[in-house]
Amino acid sequence: MSDTTQISLHITGLSCAGCAGRAERALAAVDGVRSASVNLANATGQVEAAQDVALTDLTGALTDAGYPAAESQAVLVISGMNCASCVGRVEKALLAVPGVLSASVNLANETAQIRYLTGAARAADLARKVTEAGYPARLSGAVEDEAEQASQRKADEISALGHQMLIAALLTLPVFLIEMGGHMVPALHHWVAANIGMQNSYLLQFALTTLVLAGPGRQFYAKGFPALFRGAPDMNALVALGTAAAYGFSVISTFAPRLLPAGTANVYYEAAAVIVVLILTGRFLEARAKGRTGAAIRKLAGLQPKTAMVVAGGDAVETPVEEIGAGDLIRVRPGERIAVDGEIVSGSSYIDESMISGEPVPVAKSRGDEVTAGTINGNSALEFRATRVGRDTVLAQIIRMVEQAQGAKLPVQGLVDRITLWFVPAVIAVAALTVLAWSVFGPAPSLPLALVAGVSVLIIACPCAMGLATPTSIMVGIGRAAQMGVLFRKGDALQRLQEVKVVALDKTGTLTEGRPALTELICAEGCTREEVLRLTGAAEAQSEHPIARAITAAAGKGLPKASGFEAIPGYGLRAEVEGRVVLAGAARLMAREGIAFGALQAEGERLAERGETPLYAAVDGRLAAVIAVADPIKPGTPAAIKAFHEQGLKVAMITGDAAATAQAIARRLGIDAVKAECLPADKVKALQELQAEHGTLAFVGDGINDAPALAAADAGIAIGTGTDVAIEAADVVLVSGDLRGVVNALTVSRATMRNIRQNLGWAFGYNVLLIPVAAGLLYPFGGPLLSPALAAGAMALSSVFVLSNALRLRRLKPAIDEDQAAPAPKADTKQEARA
Repeated sequence: MSDTTQISLHITGLSCAGCAGRAERALAAVDGVRSASVNLANATGQVEAAQDVALTDLTGALTDAGYPAAESQAVLVISGMNCASCVGRVEKALLAVPGVLSASVNLANETAQIRYLTGAARAADLARKVTEAGYPARLSGAVEDEAEQASQRKADEISALGHQMLIAALLTLPVFLIEMGGHMVPALHHWVAANIGMQNSYLLQFALTTLVLAGPGRQFYAKGFPALFRGAPDMNALVALGTAAAYGFSVISTFAPRLLPAGTANVYYEAAAVIVVLILTGRFLEARAKGRTGAAIRKLAGLQPKTAMVVAGGDAVETPVEEIGAGDLIRVRPGERIAVDGEIVSGSSYIDESMISGEPVPVAKSRGDEVTAGTINGNSALEFRATRVGRDTVLAQIIRMVEQAQGAKLPVQGLVDRITLWFVPAVIAVAALTVLAWSVFGPAPSLPLALVAGVSVLIIACPCAMGLATPTSIMVGIGRAAQMGVLFRKGDALQRLQEVKVVALDKTGTLTEGRPALTELICAEGCTREEVLRLTGAAEAQSEHPIARAITAAAGKGLPKASGFEAIPGYGLRAEVEGRVVLAGAARLMAREGIAFGALQAEGERLAERGETPLYAAVDGRLAAVIAVADPIKPGTPAAIKAFHEQGLKVAMITGDAAATAQAIARRLGIDAVKAECLPADKVKALQELQAEHGTLAFVGDGINDAPALAAADAGIAIGTGTDVAIEAADVVLVSGDLRGVVNALTVSRATMRNIRQNLGWAFGYNVLLIPVAAGLLYPFGGPLLSPALAAGAMALSSVFVLSNALRLRRLKPAIDEDQAAPAPKADTKQEARA
């Protein structure tokens, strides 16, 4: 066998032979690499390396060199997983595929999310490897189709389990009545002995139990024994071993009792049969509960209609939504759901967006406004042009975001994974020791007692409960959060959010509406309002900043065209208008450019003290005016800040505004700490200072300049109405843009983590306490020797408990209903009028 492996990589950023050479040298420098070759034409790299060279070393070297390896992602739908041991084996099989960087398997929704190097692995190979490991897998299809297929697959699984359970129960009932009924009712035992005969009753039990094990119970042997022979036993192996031991001993007792020590020839057919019935019952209930954990995804996927009225040649034709393309004109009648994202071209109406944003009040929409797939049109007809279809719609992106977050593994899951990897082998070892101990030290007849104790240990152990404890809570919690308008982009943010001690907030667009208006303009001597507005408005027209839009709106129409526009992040802008150089921005811009403030400095300070934002405009190197802009506080902001304080959290504001303006707003809202006049880079430093002082921190922002802070915070929360850059940098996204959503995100996080702790406490406590009981540890002290049938019932109920507890999160109520508007805090009358 070769001690080297060949690895193929797709490399990005290659533009010349020099790039290829640097990438090649970076790969060749990695310890263990025998040879490396980079092809510029097809942007690929071929590496021959020792078997123990980690892919992360290669990708890290390329990244450090500035030529990151291209990565792809795949989602597999996997069947046949029953417990956490199965999850570990599937992940092991995936990680063994050359090119796979990470694999995360979710037992609750039976999927695997794989990240692999483009060119080094293929998605089809991943599915094949998992199938070869004993777990049939296929590639996930489109979001909507996958949701329907998953629902149907789950329904078929529940139906099949129901039929198997019913058949097993009907076959087991006579066995149970004959054997256990005879123990509980002596008269029944005498009647069976007199009318049927004990040997005939054993033969009848043998026939019925054989049908149970060969029919509904065959799945345990078909999966359990191959896993055992591969040296990777799972829960099926435990059931197969336990029932086979009880059944095998009973067969010997029935047909060859002389092979057993005198007085030990007892039958345990009812134990083997009842175990199968109870395990199938537990799996039936478990499948039904697991089906409900994905209800949020199915509900979201069900929001999109199957068809839409596409206008072509003046006629509206009903068209399947899959056939709609960007640019198609779509007509929506009153009360209909909108099929794809688009822009209204005619008509006006009120759109109910509550199912997407959580906002209960319909939003007025007219020509030029955007509409979103899944929302409901009000009482007027609309026509809109499709802009995003299929997997590109906001609805599809939300579904993918929720699915990816649901599939995440929290840090707490790492301990569980390490334990469950060795759990089943450990249980088999404990069962073997139990049989040995009872055989050597147990009272006569020791062999039947040893068999009962050993089978009980095998059956009562429940790796399923441990494997389901975390993912089911994550699925339900994140799904419930999505229904509240809170989208977790990264599942581990659930764990970090509940540890938060301080919430830091951006001001513009987060605390405030982000739609400021010009409230006052004070000109320097020799300048007129009209001239300043015309020049400054023309320059600001090139900017997308909310404050720029406020100045442009105040300047009116017919503005001259600006040239040489330059945005200066954290300071303002520079442009040339009518041959004159215009500067507009914060006081620090004027200071940087060496422009004297003169008498306008006092005016700017006065405006800032009122909570308004002072901006300065300079023309040809001379200060022309100070402009006051006020941004109204969002209605939900005061209630959110009050809720933060009630939860024992500190609240801080980090803003680029002048210190006086920021302090005025902080006093109005009761904010504890203020970091003002912060450039984008300063915001990260301010966060670090707050983290050092208070601990774990969540930052809430919405703009491009907030992206570094969102990425640097322990938990970054982006306002959904903000920029794509901010959303990409965040861990959590609030669809509605209402700050009260942060309170709901914290509530979901705490409730979900509390639920996970309950589940893990039950799962570990159950196994730690009941495995010794099943082994008969209490028997010498007058305690019970647990029946294998009771052990099977306890095991089945253990998984059902975990799932049922997780499902309680579906009933979690928002900490603050966003339809309960809170009045803004009072300020001075003059300021309120302007805001």
